[in-house]
Amino acid sequence: MAWHAIPVPLLNGQRGRRPLHTEAYLAVEITNLFPYQNDALSFAISALLLIGYHAALRFQERRDPSCTVQAVNRIARSAWVEHVMREGKDILAIQTLRNSTMAATFLASTAVLLVIGVLTLSGQSDKLETTWHSLNIFGVRHAGLWTFKLLFLLVDLFFAFFSFAMSIRVFNHVGYMINIPMALNHKAFTPRNVAIQLNRAGRFYWFGMRAYYLAVPLLFWLFGPHLMLMATVGLVYVMYRLDRAPAIPAADNQSVRSSCPS
Repeated sequence: MAWHAIPVPLLNGQRGRRPLHTEAYLAVEITNLFPYQNDALSFAISALLLIGYHAALRFQERRDPSCTVQAVNRIARSAWVEHVMREGKDILAIQTLRNSTMAATFLASTAVLLVIGVLTLSGQSDKLETTWHSLNIFGVRHAGLWTFKLLFLLVDLFFAFFSFAMSIRVFNHVGYMINIPMALNHKAFTPRNVAIQLNRAGRFYWFGMRAYYLAVPLLFWLFGPHLMLMATVGLVYVMYRLDRAPAIPAADNQSVRSSCPS
C-alpha cells in the first residue's frame, strides 16, 4: 500500500517527509495483523454470555432452590429414593431407572453419530467452502480456522458422549444400591447416600444436555461469527425459559416463588 507523504519542518530548518497514517490505514493494518478479530470477538462475547448466565443460574439456585428446575429435580429424586427404599417399591425403582438409562443411552449414541458426521464434514471442507461461507460476511474464510471450528464442535460432542456414558454408569450402580433392604442398616446404602448417587447421575445427564445446547452456536459459527453470536443470544433465552421451575400458586405457598425473577 502506498503511503502519502507531507512536508514537515525539521529541527535544523530542513524540510523532510513523513508518512500520513490515517485512521483507515491503521484499521487496515490492525486487520492485517490479526485477521481473526471478528471470530475471536464473537467467540469471546458468546463465552461470556454463557458463563454469566450459568453463574446467575447458580446464584439464583443457592438463593432459592425452588426457582430452578435442576434444584427441584434433585429434591424430587431424593424424596423418590426415600419413598422407594422405605416402602420396598423394587419394581417401580427398576422401571424408572431403566427409562432414565434408555434415555441416556439414546443421547450418547446420537452424540457418536454426530461425531462421525463432523469427522466426515472435516474431510470435505474444500468442496463445501463456497456453500458454507455464503453467509460469512464478517468472518475470515480460511481453511485453518474452519478446522479449528470443527475441532471445537468435536470436543463438545465428545464431552456430551462421555457425560451421558457416565450417567448410564451411575444409574446402573443406583439400580443395585436402591434394592438393598434397609434392615441391613448399612451406612453406605442409606436413602440419603443412594439419593446422592442418583443426583450424580442426573448431574452428568445435565452436563450432556448442556453440551448439546452448546453445539448450536458452535454449528452456526461455521456459517459466520455474527450468526454464532445471534445463536448464543437465542440459546440463553431458551435456557432461561427451560431452567425456570413452574410457579407455585400463592394459595399453596406464598413465599416459595417470591424471590424468583419473573
